[in-house]
Amino acid sequence: MKLVIRLVLGGVLLVVPAMAQDAASPVADTNVEILIQKIKADKKLLVAGNLDLSDAEGKQFWPLYDGYQKELEQNNQQLGKAIMEYADAFNKGPIPNETAKKLLNDVLSVEEAEAKVKRAYADKVGKILSAAKTARYIQIETKIRAILRAELAQSIPLVY
Repeated sequence: MKLVIRLVLGGVLLVVPAMAQDAASPVADTNVEILIQKIKADKKLLVAGNLDLSDAEGKQFWPLYDGYQKELEQNNQQLGKAIMEYADAFNKGPIPNETAKKLLNDVLSVEEAEAKVKRAYADKVGKILSAAKTARYIQIETKIRAILRAELAQSIPLVY
């Protein structure tokens, strides 16, 4: 499982810088989209390999999984926007208090929204899967997100 998580995260970390840059050509956009789709497929394989779903469970679980991923993507976009705003402000020199306050509020709002979405989907998944499988699924999602956030934290300098 660790290897698959590392592969998924490695792919994510390749996509983040590519998304941060303005793609100059349609080929670059296509390559990034292909990479994003590969990462999503790898993550889905990781989840499937660790949940051991019956056919009946799978029919109910996978639509919920897809819905959760869409909501996480919205959170990712908001976080990415905040990171880009921070990078722009950081590159201009010391960050004014008002800008720092806005960025802090943006990031905290993203974290709060993510926690609410996680709770909502844990409840939904819990209605169709056992508590153990629900917990395992949420653990997988949480581990992937924690590793990704740790990697982001290492690459983002502190506010000064």
